[in-house]
Amino acid sequence: MIDNKKILAIIPARGGSKRLPRKNILNLAGKPLIAWTIEAALGSKYIDDVIVSTDDNEISTVAKKYGAKVPFIRPDKFSSNHASSISVVLHAIEFFQKADERYDYVVLLQPTSPLRTVKNIDESIELLQQKKCDAIVSVCNVDHSPLWCNTIPSSGSLSNFLDNQVLNSRSQDLESYYRLNGAIYLCKIERILNEKTFFIQDNIYSYKMNRESSIDIDEMIDFNIAKMLMSNRCREVKTTRDLYV
Repeated sequence: MIDNKKILAIIPARGGSKRLPRKNILNLAGKPLIAWTIEAALGSKYIDDVIVSTDDNEISTVAKKYGAKVPFIRPDKFSSNHASSISVVLHAIEFFQKADERYDYVVLLQPTSPLRTVKNIDESIELLQQKKCDAIVSVCNVDHSPLWCNTIPSSGSLSNFLDNQVLNSRSQDLESYYRLNGAIYLCKIERILNEKTFFIQDNIYSYKMNRESSIDIDEMIDFNIAKMLMSNRCREVKTTRDLYV
């Protein structure tokens, strides 16, 4: 809790996944993938409750084992390939409202960002307080500047592919660009209910994360990179808690 406001963490984890089957419970450095996000959320000094929204009984069992609450099994209409994250969040908020359980803010923590830490979560919440804003969304630097990108015609020609000013500039001299990294979405519940999005029209700020902590697992190559990075992190820390700092 911060400023006497209650914060609900929602971890969405459906059972189906076409690109990487059962990814939410794949073993990553000794734990199911989802466990890393559950334990990071539970370690936050500001989050009041951590729930997992899932349509899958096995994921539900794993989530409870690692300390998360699973207050419901998500309906099928919110679990298809076409279901949006915001629909999952709205379903959870409405579930608690019907149970007369009220929260002021919600933070969406996707299990596919296992290297996101307690520090990242708490800093994003503290930034919300510092900025006196209604929403925070995490971002990271892009690997390569979009100024180095363009479309290519069917002929494959590179004529006029890049602007001369860009061609004559060093990459480190180009303006910094950022992308959404999918790790943290934090918003005032009142705004989400009104606008049906985390990307509200105003009073929203970015929380910058490094690229290592921003790994987002979608395919096997992402999983293998995350496994390597997490294994390295596990070898370097002195205590289990240090993994999340």
